[in-house]
Amino acid sequence: MPELPEVETVRAGLAPVLTGRRIDAVRVLHPRPVRRHVAGPDAFASALVGRTFAAPRRRGKYLWLPLTDGDAVLAHLGMSGQFRVDAPDAPLQRHARVLVDLGDGVQLRFVDQRMFGGLSISTGGAELPPEIAHIARDLFDPELDMDALVESAASRRSPLKRVLLDQTIVSGIGNIYADEALWRAREHGETPANDLTPDAVRRVLHAARDVMANALVQGGTSFDALYVNVNGESGYFDRSLAVYGRAGQPCHRCGTPISRVPFANRSSHFCPQCQRKPRTRRNPSR
Repeated sequence: MPELPEVETVRAGLAPVLTGRRIDAVRVLHPRPVRRHVAGPDAFASALVGRTFAAPRRRGKYLWLPLTDGDAVLAHLGMSGQFRVDAPDAPLQRHARVLVDLGDGVQLRFVDQRMFGGLSISTGGAELPPEIAHIARDLFDPELDMDALVESAASRRSPLKRVLLDQTIVSGIGNIYADEALWRAREHGETPANDLTPDAVRRVLHAARDVMANALVQGGTSFDALYVNVNGESGYFDRSLAVYGRAGQPCHRCGTPISRVPFANRSSHFCPQCQRKPRTRRNPSR
């Protein structure tokens, strides 16, 4: 799934296109992306015509398109979902699923090859869709209470990487940026979070924010054509990754080959020298 930098790149690209624009027509080309609208694709389309978009919003990896009447279109990108902005007469992308005509020669297209993502109407969801109310604030949220987050994370018995990936603790961090943050902070992902001091946990969280901020500047991370921004351009932060996807290559700090191990149907990447695997509890009193 796209992580915070990729979703924020999409949100920022949509903001000047959607904000204040009226929806003139909606066409659902395949029913699966609107499967959560129980009344069906035609009802989904007719429910949006004539309404107006407000500024797109995001929390962590989750994106929604508020409507000026208080509802919202909740967007789940899944593994391959994309928003593209084109002229209505431009050639359709092969996997275009939903077309939204906005007038002024602008068409918003939801493209999804694998169709794990989708769009749904969130009643009263303009401020925060109730469907994602359980998602925690992310590290760029101005209302995030960092002290409370550090205290919460440092009290967990779960391995540190699992804490970073738990979207109910802090949102937006996925597998790639968790590995990068742990490398920057010189911590091993299998270390129980409550074995760390609060200062160490804070250092990991700051590393996560820094690595995602750097990724934002470069438009996110792209390993294939499935992640693009609204203009069809790929991010290129993958060229700056220190550990993720670099198994067997030398660590940028010490030269030790980067290790790759299975992790929850994915992989973890780390430097076995800079990020020593935990053997004993560092802070047994916690």
